[in-house]
Amino acid sequence: MKHRITYLAALMFAASLSSAHAACYADYKAKKDNPLQLHYGVIQVADSVCAGQSSAAAAIAPRLANQGWTLLNVLSVFDDNGLAGRKASAGQYYLRF
Repeated sequence: MKHRITYLAALMFAASLSSAHAACYADYKAKKDNPLQLHYGVIQVADSVCAGQSSAAAAIAPRLANQGWTLLNVLSVFDDNGLAGRKASAGQYYLRF
C-alpha cells in the first residue's frame, strides 16, 4: 500500500511538471491611428487566461496599449503546437509584446 501511494504521488508530480512547461499563446489583430497602421501578431499569455479569447483579450489589450496599439480582436488561443506555423505571418510582431 505504501508503494502504491508513493507511485501515485510521483505520477501526480510528473503530470504537474509537464503541464507547467506548456505555454499558452494568442494571435491577434491590432491597430494604431494617425496614420492608420494594422498588424497581426502572436503573443504569449499566462496559463490562467488560456481558457478563451475573451480572457486573453483582457490580458493582451493593456500590453499593446502601452506601446500605442489598440487591440482589435483575438483570433485564437493555442499552445506550443500552433506556434511555429504563425511565425512567418506575424513577422516583427511574433512574440514582440
